Amino acid sequence: MALKGVMLAAGVAGMLLPVGTFAQDTGSQEIMVTAQRRQAEDYSSEMPAVGLRRTADFAVQEVTITGDTRDEIQRQNEIYQMLANAITAAPRAGVQIASGDETLQLVSMQNYRNIPLEKDSRPDSQKLSFLVKAALGPGTSAQAAQSKIASFVKTVKPVGRALMDATDDLTFSVVAPDQYRSAIAEIIAADAKTMAAKLGDGYGVQIEGLNRPVEWARSGVSDVLLYIPYKLVIVPKH
Repeated sequence: MALKGVMLAAGVAGMLLPVGTFAQDTGSQEIMVTAQRRQAEDYSSEMPAVGLRRTADFAVQEVTITGDTRDEIQRQNEIYQMLANAITAAPRAGVQIASGDETLQLVSMQNYRNIPLEKDSRPDSQKLSFLVKAALGPGTSAQAAQSKIASFVKTVKPVGRALMDATDDLTFSVVAPDQYRSAIAEIIAADAKTMAAKLGDGYGVQIEGLNRPVEWARSGVSDVLLYIPYKLVIVPKH
């Protein structure tokens, strides 16, 4: 479960969906995307320069628990019990536990065993991966959030031969991108007005594509660009 880009977070902070639930309304859910934007049937390599740039809401780190106890049942129980320990310790550490490849859900004591175990490097070893999220905001930089996550990982109580380590690069999430549609449209309209003024009295501009979904991309260390893939079309005035 590689995390190389930007993830978009659910608008309902306390939402506890079964792990693996696929969200249809992606604009209001917790979404993981690559730095090259989310995949879509009408994907275009062109990205407008105009959009809403803002700091991400969460720093997100992939964490993996591995276990190599010979007995399979005991090994699996040790791995899941360490995950349960992480869930219990998370509120005190100021972090959240989540899971998912594209649509992310919070992990709780009610659904944590839905996270699948995978084969590890040896026949008698297994692992599972999940996400640890730390909120960004005033006074909490990406570096500070990453340090908080690293400290949390070290303090989770181990079980048997199970071990827990961070296993991927830090990435980020934004809560419910569709809530910014109006703000993005205002920025686009202002840019179109400025462009029309530069063209002179003989020309105007039309905006196409404002009905398209909000897209997102990485835009700095902990910033994201939220945008609608619109087009400005220059038209002569009659």
